[in-house]
Amino acid sequence: MEQQVTHNSLFEKESIWKILIRMAPPVMLAQLIQALYNIVDSYFVGQYSSDGLTALSVIFPIQLTITALAVGTGVGVNIVMARLYAQGRAEDADGTAGAGEVLALITWVAFAVLSTILMTAYVKTSAGSPRAVEYAVTYGTIVCVGSLGIFLESIWTKVHQAGGDMRLPMLAQIAGAVTNIILDPLLIFGWGIFPSMGIAGAAVATVAGQFVAALITGVTGFRRLPSPAAITRFAGQIYTMGYPSIFMQLLFTIYIVVLNVILAGFSDEAVTVLGLYYKMQSFFFIPLMGLQTCIIPVLSYNFARANFARCRKIMANSIVVAMSFMLLGVLCFELIPGPLIALFSQNAAVLEIGKPAFRIIGLSFLPAVLSLMMPIFFQSIGATLPSIVLSLIRQVCCLIPIFWLLSLIGLGYTWIAFPASELITGAAGVFLYRRQLHRWDSAAEPTVS
Repeated sequence: MEQQVTHNSLFEKESIWKILIRMAPPVMLAQLIQALYNIVDSYFVGQYSSDGLTALSVIFPIQLTITALAVGTGVGVNIVMARLYAQGRAEDADGTAGAGEVLALITWVAFAVLSTILMTAYVKTSAGSPRAVEYAVTYGTIVCVGSLGIFLESIWTKVHQAGGDMRLPMLAQIAGAVTNIILDPLLIFGWGIFPSMGIAGAAVATVAGQFVAALITGVTGFRRLPSPAAITRFAGQIYTMGYPSIFMQLLFTIYIVVLNVILAGFSDEAVTVLGLYYKMQSFFFIPLMGLQTCIIPVLSYNFARANFARCRKIMANSIVVAMSFMLLGVLCFELIPGPLIALFSQNAAVLEIGKPAFRIIGLSFLPAVLSLMMPIFFQSIGATLPSIVLSLIRQVCCLIPIFWLLSLIGLGYTWIAFPASELITGAAGVFLYRRQLHRWDSAAEPTVS
């Protein structure tokens, strides 16, 4: 009952700005720490070896696949639990969380086995240097086999967020990232009593940080496992709501793999530039990703209560906030691309390719707000088809073919695919969103007898 009261007072009655102010900062701070970890991780690996930096870029899509499966399942748990809380069914909400834990374990086992078998074959599609291949296989195998921590932490984090608790997940992710940052130089270079493990040390540090975050969220996030029959029932609901997130992230992974293959035809340095961009992107996209995380349970809750006007207001305010923050990313990518790249690599070829690439890609940041927020809106209200369609437009129908066609002209033109795909997807998202609002307005109009 106390949980239900909390939801009513926060998700349904508080002003949208108060909700964002209360929920967003913890999420954004946690993601800031995560982004700093990514930057620090790349920094230390770059100091160790330029081939190691290429290896991180090659394995990045694999890590995105892990995130897609783990976080996507967690998002499904989040949405289903929020709706069950709105209906006063707290016991079923706990059952949903328990089923999510089982799904996380099953997915981890399957992924660890398959990735180990296929790792070498995959790496050779995106790296040419034998040393880069060796480093990528080593790093990739360790982070995949040791990914149990992120699978469990993703479920337990969403259990807390479904109840409006953003602080504990924040603390857990900060603790995990700090663990990772501390262990990185110790294990890569072998400082003090620690052995020099090179690239393997960076992977071990990553896995250790994930387990720390899982332990913190699991203490109060763990739920008793339901019966096998209940697990099957809850799993269907979880994946019905979560598969758009999984699908979107997997598409993200696929297009990076394809882009890496295209760029590998030019040079390993071009692959490195793409990897560095995504490391930096994770930092500048923090407000956008934080808002996505926060509005999912709030939108889902209010949609279940048929409070469509509030859903509309949540989206309008969130887009204004996200656009304001994204301007900073645009300015940095346009004005100081060289210093951003130089944080990780002093390679002349990387700098030569990266500076114009960053300036072009930076133009995509503002339209990306619309192309990324609209799929989350549709997923939150249970309209999975528009969410998937927008993801397909953005990552398959636009980015990959445009990138490939422009690569036929030259490497410098390929980066135009980023702003082009965001503009097209953003326009499609606005069209579908306005159509949904019209449907709500039509349903609210009184019938004339």
